[in-house]
Amino acid sequence: QVRLVESGGGLVQPGGSLRLSCAASGTIFNINALGWYRQAPGKERELVAHITSRSNTNYADSVKGRFTISRDNAKNTVYLQMNSLKPEDTAVYYCKLESLEYKTNYWGQGTQVTVSS
Repeated sequence: QVRLVESGGGLVQPGGSLRLSCAASGTIFNINALGWYRQAPGKERELVAHITSRSNTNYADSVKGRFTISRDNAKNTVYLQMNSLKPEDTAVYYCKLESLEYKTNYWGQGTQVTVSS
């Protein structure tokens, strides 16, 4: 059974930083692509950042230059480093694993990020 557990969310002031983590279990981690998504109240879930099994990355235009996605295959964990946070970054952030083994996607439970003074 594939399980994703996110952590690292919280309340931060504008201009601050947070690092989100997503630990995976129940899968051969290093063969899978992963993504971070977010959903703000009243809005659809959107892609924030994506990383392939070869660590190729892409980002939403709104976070380019501020956010960095990375993975540590030895720890079965994907990270999202968020710098220069803005109030519009406030959302629930979700980790997604694209399983090559099981031909489906798995989602974490989400972690709240609030950017406010």
